[in-house]
Amino acid sequence: MFCRKKKPHHKIMNDDIAKSAAIIRSRIGVLKPGIAIVLGSGLGGLADEVQNAVVIPYTDLPGFPRPSVPGHEGKFVAGTIEGVPVITLKGRVHFYEGVGADQLKVMIRTLKTLGVNTMFLSNAAGSLRPDVKPGELMAIADHINLSGTNPMMGENDDTWGPRFFGLGNAWDKNLCTILTRSAAKVGITLKSGVYVWLLGPTFETAAEIRMAKMVGGDSVGMSTVPDCLIARHCGMRVVGCSAITNMGEGMSDEVLSHEHTLSQAAIAGKSFVKVVVQFLKDYQAGH
Repeated sequence: MFCRKKKPHHKIMNDDIAKSAAIIRSRIGVLKPGIAIVLGSGLGGLADEVQNAVVIPYTDLPGFPRPSVPGHEGKFVAGTIEGVPVITLKGRVHFYEGVGADQLKVMIRTLKTLGVNTMFLSNAAGSLRPDVKPGELMAIADHINLSGTNPMMGENDDTWGPRFFGLGNAWDKNLCTILTRSAAKVGITLKSGVYVWLLGPTFETAAEIRMAKMVGGDSVGMSTVPDCLIARHCGMRVVGCSAITNMGEGMSDEVLSHEHTLSQAAIAGKSFVKVVVQFLKDYQAGH
């Protein structure tokens, strides 16, 4: 009796990437975005700025994430913003959803296949600094991974990137400078800081917040770092911004909840849209 040899796991993922890329190309036509923006919790409003939008549900794309968290719709939106070809991604998966890194790898590597060379990552985050308040934005200058895991664990697919790679410029310094200047052009002071990734889904304890501050963190959240690592692995540039939705536990009397996060992200989202629209224009001018 003959047994069919099981296809290697990375081959299955690459098949999904090829299929998803083909579906997207068939729908967006000649549009060739060089930048993709992952929209964090409560920040999906930027997708409303996309002109001549082509909307593709993630469910149409093999291997793409199936977000289960409110505030993450699971829609791929391609078009232009102020004439700049762009992809916005309304929804990401988080490791606390129990799905691992595969879906995130398929999504980001599909973007790479489509010609995207820059990832703009956004999120809702808690502030660890008294001078950065809810409703404000913070550019991500660097990150600290306190999650205890890494999306690049397991077998490495050398076709996408090396087993070992450095993170000296994980958050592109030139792009961060452009982002800060873009914010100033629209009258918004954009502070920068170090984002700390903890696994979630529970909010951090007051003791964990004190620890995150002691090791050099400026904001804290449950996402984004895996996206950055996968993108950097395949050679993409990364820039990022956090919408501050709360002070870390123990730093105020706020009662933290996801509903609170979404409501505060919606407030910061108005500034976020202004900053990103200007950033896209400045980014395009520099390319």
